Amino acid sequence: MTQKLSTTRRISKAENMRAPLHPPKAKIGCRHIQILLLTLGFFCCYAVRVALSIALVAMTKSDSTNSNVAHYNWSDSTQNIILSSFFWGYVITHIPGGEFAQRFGAQKFLSIAVGICGIVTILIPTAAQYGGWQAVIVIRVLTGALQGIIPPCMHILLSKWVPVDERGRAGSCTYSGGWLGNVIALLSCGAISESVLGWPSCFYIWGGIASLWSILYYFIGKQSPADHPRIPLDEKEYIEISLGVTETVERLKTPWIAILTSIPVWAILIAQCAQAWGFWMLLTKTPSYMANVLGYDILENGIVTAVPYFVAWLLGFPVSFICDKMIKDGRVSLKSMRKIANTVGQVIPAFALIGFSFVNSEHRTFAVCLLIISVGCNVAVFNGHQMSHMDLSPNFSGVLMGITNATANIFGIMAPLICGAIVSDITDIYQWRKVFILSAGIYIFGNVVFVLFGEASVQPWNESTTHSMTDHEISVIPEKITPEKMSDDKKIDKN
Repeated sequence: MTQKLSTTRRISKAENMRAPLHPPKAKIGCRHIQILLLTLGFFCCYAVRVALSIALVAMTKSDSTNSNVAHYNWSDSTQNIILSSFFWGYVITHIPGGEFAQRFGAQKFLSIAVGICGIVTILIPTAAQYGGWQAVIVIRVLTGALQGIIPPCMHILLSKWVPVDERGRAGSCTYSGGWLGNVIALLSCGAISESVLGWPSCFYIWGGIASLWSILYYFIGKQSPADHPRIPLDEKEYIEISLGVTETVERLKTPWIAILTSIPVWAILIAQCAQAWGFWMLLTKTPSYMANVLGYDILENGIVTAVPYFVAWLLGFPVSFICDKMIKDGRVSLKSMRKIANTVGQVIPAFALIGFSFVNSEHRTFAVCLLIISVGCNVAVFNGHQMSHMDLSPNFSGVLMGITNATANIFGIMAPLICGAIVSDITDIYQWRKVFILSAGIYIFGNVVFVLFGEASVQPWNESTTHSMTDHEISVIPEKITPEKMSDDKKIDKN
């Protein structure tokens, strides 16, 4: 059954002339609260995702001094299966999740998904005790399936709430919240596992936090400005005028053929696949390289692996602010900024990776600096191809994110597997060099495709609906109301 859901209609020229084009009076508006909630939600998702990576070490540590918790004699191959099982569910729910969220509402869908994810995470210690590693795998597959829904939901909500010239900041803030979740979960789970609380508390604490967030967001989160009963009128109009649309009610039908044959969509997909390859290769294999080639011990390894992601999170704010500021001031077009940011986010990391692969244990501090550059600059992609889904189609940004992220995560799964096939001797820097140079080449290729074929304008198929429109039910996107156009209108008003 297709449910009616808010979509967009044309803002007439007369409405544009009457509508206030200046920012809302309130410095902290409803849109900022919604973005903060989404950031915290993504933070919880990544914390829940990576908690098992650390807790599993404690679960299978035979020489643990904590006798208050159970320990399991699971083989390395079993542990690898447990860790990879998350992605089995993750990749299969992106596309249907994006479609359902588009039809039935992303806000409630997101809240319920994270809530269930938190609950099943709390059940992991019980599952391990009574069902063994097989039960843990079942829970992780379910966790992955639930989290596969989340990126499409995030994109739908951002496309509804964020003005064009704030997308970089909002997207960077929201998605880099996951990177911060990575860092804090990795550091906290190690401390929790070694404490009297034991490894089960990793799941109780982070699963509980995720569940509490879902309750909070269920009641405070809103689908769009039109759905918010207390949003100031000036903020609501500011968002709608910036997007070039206002909302009406119309049934949406996803234009699958048009989407799958769209060259700009393929440009995003290829760039995102390159990004997933590099991101997951670094996240999963850097600790091994640090330990076996550069000679870092376990404690040092955890710190030097976490620091680049923390730096990336910090850099996300000034980078996104500069990008949005340049767009708003009309110095750079939206399309050009997307391509510049993506180039910074993938080409600089590529060259840093090449340099990283030539540094030996005698200069390992320099190697860490190069790793920080690679991961830190990579955050710029949040202002590049990651935001282009919303540029191409505000109505179907969730579906686009589902398609591209599902495909990209297949490459993310392949990256450590192919790395393992290339590196037969984990102490051989020459074999590792092949992996890093390959990853650099994939980064550069993905960026070249996006620069050549990427777009930042609303596509004609965004107008798709299930039946013909009446004069009162227009559901199309007009010519884009750009920040430059808004600036021109301000000048006219002053005159």
